[in-house]
Amino acid sequence: MTDSTSISDTSHGAIASSDTDTDSRRYQRGLSKLAEIDGDAGQKVIDALSDIAPDLARYTIEFPFGDIYSRPSLDLKSREIATVAALTAMGHCQPQLKVHIHGALNVGCSKEEIIEIITQMAVYAGFPAALNGMFTAKEVFAERAI
Repeated sequence: MTDSTSISDTSHGAIASSDTDTDSRRYQRGLSKLAEIDGDAGQKVIDALSDIAPDLARYTIEFPFGDIYSRPSLDLKSREIATVAALTAMGHCQPQLKVHIHGALNVGCSKEEIIEIITQMAVYAGFPAALNGMFTAKEVFAERAI
């Protein structure tokens, strides 16, 4: 085949070259969005995965940041509010919550808004989850001296 949908053999199986082009655009869009939201903290997560699970690092860039965070219907502040709430409600995601509290601050959330988001999660996720979230926020605020 000579068209743009020709098949190339890779170590992970056959992939259409047009899919590779799409994946490359998703990856670049994801890297850009990751840098915009999380800055160095997001890149550190990706770097930490590179030696043990490079595919997971790539998926993390392509799907959440290249696809979901890049959708136009919600602004980044709204997306980070939802993410902080969800991670707080889960109650056991402190490393990820820490990264996303930084991200929320980076895209315009205030310290007071983050405190309110986490406090509201006490109603829906319980006090243990909200307390874990608040202590994680306290660490982020201390790191940022706010």
